[in-house]
Amino acid sequence: MSMKFYIYRNTTAESFFSNLDASFSGYNDISILPDDANCYIWFYLLPIESKLHILTKEINSFYNSLEFITKQIPSTKTLYVFTLTPLYSNIIETGDFSLQIAINNFNNRAILLSESNRNVKIVDFQSFLLNYSSMQLINWKYYYLSRMLLNPKLAADFKIWFRNQREAIQMNRKKCLVLDLDNTLWGGILGEDGINGIKIGGDYPGNAFLDFQKSILELHKAGIILAVCSKNNEPDVIEAWNKNPNILIKKEHLAAYRINWDNKAQNIAAIVKQLNIGADSVVFVDDNPSERELVKQFLPMVETPDFPAHPYMLQSFIKEVTEKYFRIYQLTNEDRTKTQQYKDNALRDENQKGFSDFSEYLASLAIKIDLQEANEFTIPRLAQMTQKTNQFNLTTKRYSESDIYSLIGQGHWVYSIAVSDCFGDNGITGLIIIKLNQAQQHADIDSLLLSCRILGKGIEEAFVYLMMNKLKIAGFKSVSSTYLQTTKNEQVRNFYEELGFSLISEPFEDEETKLYKLWLLQDKFEIKPFYKVNIE
Repeated sequence: MSMKFYIYRNTTAESFFSNLDASFSGYNDISILPDDANCYIWFYLLPIESKLHILTKEINSFYNSLEFITKQIPSTKTLYVFTLTPLYSNIIETGDFSLQIAINNFNNRAILLSESNRNVKIVDFQSFLLNYSSMQLINWKYYYLSRMLLNPKLAADFKIWFRNQREAIQMNRKKCLVLDLDNTLWGGILGEDGINGIKIGGDYPGNAFLDFQKSILELHKAGIILAVCSKNNEPDVIEAWNKNPNILIKKEHLAAYRINWDNKAQNIAAIVKQLNIGADSVVFVDDNPSERELVKQFLPMVETPDFPAHPYMLQSFIKEVTEKYFRIYQLTNEDRTKTQQYKDNALRDENQKGFSDFSEYLASLAIKIDLQEANEFTIPRLAQMTQKTNQFNLTTKRYSESDIYSLIGQGHWVYSIAVSDCFGDNGITGLIIIKLNQAQQHADIDSLLLSCRILGKGIEEAFVYLMMNKLKIAGFKSVSSTYLQTTKNEQVRNFYEELGFSLISEPFEDEETKLYKLWLLQDKFEIKPFYKVNIE
């Protein structure tokens, strides 16, 4: 959805938000609340003031203003609040901590405010400022000439950083980290140095590689899928995983791996296919520049960051990779169990080979579908799905949490499905948004999307039919739907036709948009008997 921002500020800030469709308040002016804004930003910086008692008093007034603004902004619209952090200080009495106490108090109260107001999102401004020395933060010429507290030379970096912050808040990040092994996860070459000769743990550089693996495991715990793509002998690697206790990332942490002497671009493409994810959701880490260049040439959608020249730079490297590709505002339950879900899918695929009849195979899975109306516990996950799901997504509309609350507030339907079977729980993996016209007894499917993990088992058909039955029971007579083509959703091009919807508008030559309609004439849409359906 298009965004228009309104920015509350106490300093000149236009250059830092010039990439946004934004308008600005006057300095310290909270009297205006423009209705046409979709998002609001609280961007107050710590003023330059030599008298600490005046400064601490002003900080306290900041919170009162912020609290007032929060009450005025509709709960369906997001408010980004920047934390306070000093840009400059010239404290004479080093034992006087009143300023730090006031700053901490503001930030703590802002965090509490976000916990009680779901539309308030905290932006840790210190994480940006720590990248610069105190001398870089302020340009005194611009400060005195135009009341610009923050050095305008930082604007370009700031815009990239704030974009990443917004994407983290919108739960939009990469899914998978594909890793090389030799001189990447450990020092040395396994085939030459042996299991005990590779550098992992102990003194430098082994200690640097060990800490690197620890950081990667934290990404794994935060829902990032790990995979390995290495030119090695697979039995040697498996023996190293089993026998070297200092290797932390082992087979059980991986959703997939390709350990052979084949082309790495082909191997990564195979991993992407196995996991059923988009190549643009993958980050590939390899110490060899020629291997990175090969992947860049043949898989340009895969992010391939430059690897550091020295092991002591690995912590800075993984921090940069995390900030750029994997940061997220809040984890969902599905994030925490991501790797296990992909491993369960591999078991399903292996089990299917034992069946000649597909219906018998589906019946053997004991698939359970839980249909649930959106609520405060599921909405973060639903917003995340609209941001990330591309392949099975009929319209690819992106919604924030506030957007979804707004839709519900307007009386529209937002439902999800959680899917599980005998191999494991996939969690919330489907979303449908239906806009209702009660007067005309007509409904419109605004969004329909499912995670790739559950496709190929007829669940998508059952999901739509469940919702059609609910609409019919509620008295609706007809349903319209739309397919909007993107570069990634070709697989659902004829989905509505396959479900019995009538095509009422042929696509234009330059834009693949198909409009459908379904009359709810039949008594009930049949759900296959091997699905166990629970409607909450």
